Amino acid sequence: MATESTDALVALLGAAVDGVVVIDHLGKVEAFNHAAERQFGYRAAELLGRNVNVLMTEEEGRAHDGHLSRYLATRVPQIIGKGREVTARRKDGSVFPAFLSVGLIAGAEPPRYVCFIQDLTLRRRTEENSRRLQERLWQVSRLATVGEMASGIAHELNQPLTAIANYAQACDRLLAKPGADLEEIRGALQEIAGQAVRAGDIIRRLRGLARQDEGPTEATDINLLISELTDLVGAEARSQGVEYRLELANALPRVELHRAQIQQVILNLTRNAIEALAQKVDGRRTLVLGTAFTGGALQISVCDDGPGVSVAIRRCLFDPFCSSKAGGAGLGLAISRTIVERHHGTLNHRANVPTGACFIAQLPVV
Repeated sequence: MATESTDALVALLGAAVDGVVVIDHLGKVEAFNHAAERQFGYRAAELLGRNVNVLMTEEEGRAHDGHLSRYLATRVPQIIGKGREVTARRKDGSVFPAFLSVGLIAGAEPPRYVCFIQDLTLRRRTEENSRRLQERLWQVSRLATVGEMASGIAHELNQPLTAIANYAQACDRLLAKPGADLEEIRGALQEIAGQAVRAGDIIRRLRGLARQDEGPTEATDINLLISELTDLVGAEARSQGVEYRLELANALPRVELHRAQIQQVILNLTRNAIEALAQKVDGRRTLVLGTAFTGGALQISVCDDGPGVSVAIRRCLFDPFCSSKAGGAGLGLAISRTIVERHHGTLNHRANVPTGACFIAQLPVV
């Protein structure tokens, strides 16, 4: 019977896809399966009788020895029966992320332990690739949004440029008159400078939306962040005959966020609302962007009085490629919710009363 149990254990160790290491109460290796050999680059014969901390970094090794000593002294499990991420070390000295689970072999005295090691290298690489692809998708979406707003932005830029041209012509006429009024000319030059600053601000905000480098999160005044979008959103709203209104609460707490990402969310939501309002045949077209502090969270709401979200797509509203627009990619809301959730917040929809739709993002405050 003992031979059959041993054979079964050997077969089990050989079949395991994760590394399996059996150690005694002092941490010395008693068994080392084939998967562990592939993970660490050691042959089993090289490790039998050696301390298992050779498979760990110095810091992890010291911590592991401490866990074994404490369990021998107190019999209180600290890592036994629990999984944790560690940094493992191969024979060639290279390290890799691993998930370590330690179990106690029943009936063994002094204690013996079985350790399961899962190599997380591929998972980490996959997560990193996924993160990079997601960031590229956000960048493409942001650039596409800016491109689609080009006509409204061009109109917004045209106003200060036209004003600059008009004031410059006025200066030319004033200077051509005998006894030119210098104060009047100075006033016209000041207007030119002011309009140039306004045009520069529009371009700066546009470049800020298009830039790829997100930078670190920062404690942000959400009302100030929204006000930076006023020219861009307002220009597109006016081009579609939409009344754009801000309802911003006072004295809001700051929120930790990536400015460009949250501005992208706001742009996605406001542009969706403007496109929905374009389908409205009669009556006023109103878009309200508001902020509030409620339930311990900062709230951003985008509400319109358009036709609302059709029943057919409500269940998949935030799913990728779900769209009610002809030719729409159906990525805007999916990307927006992902961004908000990465900020540990929520993004949801509710019907507006009496008509229309509201999208509400809630973000935790600093």
